[in-house]
Amino acid sequence: MKLILAAVGQRQPAWADTAYEDFAKRFPPEMRLELKAVKAEPRGSKTAEQLMAAEASRLEAAIPKGARRIVLDERGTRLTTVQLAERMKAWMNDGRDAVLLIGGPDGLDAKLKATADETMRLSDLTLPHAFVRVLLAEALYRAWTVMVNHPYHRE
Repeated sequence: MKLILAAVGQRQPAWADTAYEDFAKRFPPEMRLELKAVKAEPRGSKTAEQLMAAEASRLEAAIPKGARRIVLDERGTRLTTVQLAERMKAWMNDGRDAVLLIGGPDGLDAKLKATADETMRLSDLTLPHAFVRVLLAEALYRAWTVMVNHPYHRE
């Protein structure tokens, strides 16, 4: 199974790319973490709805056919690390790749959100996109370590 982070925004600070890659390389071959970054729509004189719709089209193109869709949204389900590990087990048992969708500065298009198999949130805080990628990669790695009884996570 692959875990795919499909995110709006191709250019992140070097520290964020380095931190994300550090966690991504820790995953085992049977559960790879892959980033698919798509271009943010140029802001210009477009409405937020137009921007999100254009970005949603790019995200749709990055999502493998039949993949489980998990939308990251501030109104999503709040999970502990152990609960995320349980969700990941369910994703694995489902047999599909899992795509975690991260919107652009204006968020995710409502039509794209409506296609979600589930919605989750990382924090009650608004976070910069660079942090979200790193935080999500670490959270997924930590949840994987819980699944396999690796000592990385302590309670």
